[in-house]
Amino acid sequence: MIETTRKSLPKVKAPEGGRLTDAMVAEFRESGVIILEDFVSIADCNSLRARARELVEAFDPAKAPSVFSTTDEEQLDDQYFIESGDEIRFFFEADAFDDSGHLRQSMEDSLNKMGHAMHDLDPVFDRFSHSAELAEIAKRIGFRDPGIIQSMYIFKPPGIGGEVLCHQDSTYIYTEPESCVGFWFALEDATLDNGCMHFIPGAHKLPLKKRNYRSGEYKLTTEVLDAEPWPEHLKVPAEASAGTLVIFDGRAPHMSGPNNSARSRHAYTLHVIDKVCRYPAENWLQRSEDLPLRGFV
Repeated sequence: MIETTRKSLPKVKAPEGGRLTDAMVAEFRESGVIILEDFVSIADCNSLRARARELVEAFDPAKAPSVFSTTDEEQLDDQYFIESGDEIRFFFEADAFDDSGHLRQSMEDSLNKMGHAMHDLDPVFDRFSHSAELAEIAKRIGFRDPGIIQSMYIFKPPGIGGEVLCHQDSTYIYTEPESCVGFWFALEDATLDNGCMHFIPGAHKLPLKKRNYRSGEYKLTTEVLDAEPWPEHLKVPAEASAGTLVIFDGRAPHMSGPNNSARSRHAYTLHVIDKVCRYPAENWLQRSEDLPLRGFV
C-alpha cells in the first residue's frame, strides 16, 4: 500500500518549448502525473473540436452502432472495436439510445469517443499531435524512441457521459518493459461538475493490476494480476481548463465520474510507447504494416 498525504496534483504553467525542468520531472516521477497549464492555445483547441464535429457529421451510425463502456465488457468481442487500431471509428455512450433504438441527443452528444488513429490519418489531428514541444517533453521524461500508438477523442457528453472506473492504461497498452505514457489535452474546461479525471498520487508505484490481451481472433480477455483494491480514498481531482495538458504514467490509476451536467467535456488523448520496448502481438491494439509507428516529429 502506498503512503501519501498529498492533497493536490503537481500543476505548473507549461514551460516554453516543452522544456520541463528537473524539478518538474521529479514531480512527475513522484506523483505519476503532472498538469501543464496553457500548453495549447484556445484557437488550437477549437480547431480540433471543429474537425471532430466534421468527422462526426460524416459518420453513418447505421454502419457500426458500437457502444464503448468501462463499467462492463460489451466491447470485448466487438470486431469493430478490435480492428480500430489503425482506423478512425466512433463509439457511443451506453445510454445514447432509447428503447426504440433512436438517439436521445444529437450525434455529437451521444458519442463516448472517436479512435484510434486520427493522429496518423487526419491532417488536422496530425498537425496537433506532432510537434517539437511534445518531442521535447518525451525526451525529458525519458523516452528514447517515442511512438504514438493511439489517439482518442473523448466527448464525455452532457447528461449521459459515462463513469470511467479506476484503471491503469498499461493494462491495455502494454510493453516489455512498461513504457506507456498518456498525453491528455483538455479541449474544454474539465471540472468536478462535468466529470474531470481523478488520480491517486504516487499509486503508479503499485503493481500492474490487470493485463488485457487477445485470446482469440475477436476475443479479448482481462487477467487479474493483483487483486488488492485501489486506495480510492486517496484520489485527487485533476480539474483542467481548456488548453491544459495532463501527462501521466501508464501505471497511474485514474478514473472519472459521470457527466450529469449540461456541459460536455471534450478532450484528446495520445498514448505513447517507447519503440525500443517489445510490443506484444497479443495486445488488443494492432496496426497494419502500412501504418508504421511514428514519433512526435
